[in-house]
Amino acid sequence: MVTEIAQTLKLNEVQKSNLQLILTECSHYELTPKQKAYVIATAWHECKLIPCEEIGKGKGKPYGKKIKYNRSTYTTPDKIYFGRGFVQLTWYELYERFGNILNIDLLNNPELAMIPKISAEILVLGMRKGLFTGAKLSTFINDSRTDYIGARRIINGQDKNVLIASYATLIERFMV
Repeated sequence: MVTEIAQTLKLNEVQKSNLQLILTECSHYELTPKQKAYVIATAWHECKLIPCEEIGKGKGKPYGKKIKYNRSTYTTPDKIYFGRGFVQLTWYELYERFGNILNIDLLNNPELAMIPKISAEILVLGMRKGLFTGAKLSTFINDSRTDYIGARRIINGQDKNVLIASYATLIERFMV
């Protein structure tokens, strides 16, 4: 499976290693093959399977300033919570939430979201449990439904939903 996906997407060794980390995390949470395909498609779209920082580091976006969801400001920590990792984790509250869940200090050390193992945990757990937007993976992809286009709501509304669905459809062919 990894070999076929790696050949199709033309992955380098780092990308292959990260793909394996994501698949291991998917197995830990007992995701179905189609759910795994969508998770991989998301990480492929967001960062080509290499955790990265958002281009522009949130400049021009609300989360690119010291502002929380409710638009109140914060002064500490002295960090900006722009997109990082496989899924481009954003916002103070999400860094706080995942830091608490994973028992790591993401608020004071947001760069930890760039570590592949941590990034894979954030990606899979967040998508499975609906921790990003409230929408869960199982709502869109389950035994009776495969809605790769609608599944984008798990992460980011409908931004690039058709493109990511096409990646998931391609990757699904290799899932066992």
